[in-house]
Amino acid sequence: MSPTIHVREVTPADYDAWRPLWDGYNHFYGRSGPTALPEAITQTTWTRFFDGYEPMHAFVALQGERMVGLVHFIYHRNTTLEGPICYLQDLFTSEDARGKGVGRALIEAVYAHAKASNSARVYWHTHETNHTAMRLYDAVADKPGFVMYRKNV
Repeated sequence: MSPTIHVREVTPADYDAWRPLWDGYNHFYGRSGPTALPEAITQTTWTRFFDGYEPMHAFVALQGERMVGLVHFIYHRNTTLEGPICYLQDLFTSEDARGKGVGRALIEAVYAHAKASNSARVYWHTHETNHTAMRLYDAVADKPGFVMYRKNV
């Protein structure tokens, strides 16, 4: 029987346990080696979680004492709702914790935070090849059919 999953806000003392998960997330999306995320971006991201003026938040999932997942989310305004909406930007679990409820627990924690923050919607994107994650996402959210476009400027 695996230990219970506990989700909580990240603390400054969590950096050493959070960092391997963050690096794993970036590696999963091809941001490693020559295309690695600059260290300054990682440090800025980490600092934002603890800045009360930033709309960025982070939760971590633990099984026993071991950190096995992370989720980062951001609140922003929207033209079709009065309150803020919540963008779930990053979600990652350690490979050995996948399929054991960690991702679902992290998403549910974001849902609860959004509801408590008077946010009517949580949304996110994933890569079209991320079939494993999409099985979970199809079970916990609606797929509205929008296609994302972007251009680096």
